[in-house]
Amino acid sequence: MSKGPGLFSDIGKKARDLLNKDYISDQKLSISTYSDTGVALTSTAVKKGGLSTGDVGARYKYKNTLIDIKVDTGSNISTTLTLNDIAPSTKTIASLKFPDYSSGKLEVQYYHHHAAFSTAVGLKQGPVVDLSVTLGTPTFAIGAEASYETAGGKLAKYTAGISVTKPDSCAAIILGDKGDTIKASYIHQLDELKKTAAVGEITRRFSSNENTFTVGGSYAVDNLTIAKLKLNNHGKLGALLQHEVIPKSLLTISSEFDTKALGKTPRFGVALALKP
Repeated sequence: MSKGPGLFSDIGKKARDLLNKDYISDQKLSISTYSDTGVALTSTAVKKGGLSTGDVGARYKYKNTLIDIKVDTGSNISTTLTLNDIAPSTKTIASLKFPDYSSGKLEVQYYHHHAAFSTAVGLKQGPVVDLSVTLGTPTFAIGAEASYETAGGKLAKYTAGISVTKPDSCAAIILGDKGDTIKASYIHQLDELKKTAAVGEITRRFSSNENTFTVGGSYAVDNLTIAKLKLNNHGKLGALLQHEVIPKSLLTISSEFDTKALGKTPRFGVALALKP
């Protein structure tokens, strides 16, 4: 793929990941293995509240083709086929879920040195068509995305954004919810390995005149352990500790507290991902 601005979904992604990624409120165990034929098998069990679910997934890569199949305890079968470079600098992704055929989607991504395009179409009658375009460079990007409902002949959503990226920082502004919400974020990396960082995000919803300000960060305790923390102006405090128990295998513990209602039971989650 070409070195360009990336897809629209990449705008503000670094700040979103630091504030949200790996924060969990349930119990999860996943075990991955690899067969002699190159198939990666992953078994996952999740307990949320009093409900337990699970799934088994298989991934196989052959040249420029990637096949993913997942079967869960609800008798759902999800399949994803990813094809790279059918045409130069393109990626094609086809997904289908059984027995819910209407959830299928076909997506085509195109990457250029100064642009990235993506279009996705639902595989059902009167589908929703998603379009996105980003222009610029890896340092500066501006883009927009929209969803069009062919059945109703109207735009379901439209979003615009801009980002400025430097080796140790990234700033982004996104106007979403059909112009009702504006979000600005900034992340600054504090070490060469990019494991220690600080982030700030402010969101304003014009219809309700509501502002949400969130600050957070990550800190590399050592080569195997990372701690994360986040706090918003509504009093929600989140904390996370992630440790590499053995190479490639992670233990994650996280919790969320309401500092304005300490009598409430905090949310707690733990996840263990074992990989060979």
